[in-house]
Amino acid sequence: MSFRQFTTQDGSPWIPKYLTDISAELCIGCGRCFKVCSQAVMKLMGINEDGEMCDPFDDDDGEVVRKVMTLETAGKCIGCGACEQVCGTKAQSHAPMPA
Repeated sequence: MSFRQFTTQDGSPWIPKYLTDISAELCIGCGRCFKVCSQAVMKLMGINEDGEMCDPFDDDDGEVVRKVMTLETAGKCIGCGACEQVCGTKAQSHAPMPA
C-alpha cells in the first residue's frame, strides 16, 4: 500500500502520520498533547463512576472519576506528530493516509 508523501523544505521525503485514536485506558488526562496541538483536534473529557464520558468542567456533584483526552475533530489533524512526541503513556495511535 502506498501512502501520501510530501517533501520537507530541503526536499527530503515525509509521510505524515495522523492521529487516529486515543486510548481512554492509557490516557491520564495530563493535557500535554492538547497544549502542543495547533489544530484543536482533541478535547478533554471526564469519565464518571459508570465509565461514561461526561463534561469534566461540570462536576459539582463529584461525578468525574478521572479525565482523559479524546479525539474530537480528526479531520483537522495535519500529521505533524507533536502530540505523539509529548505523550508519556503512549495512549495515542497514529497512521499515514493511504494515497
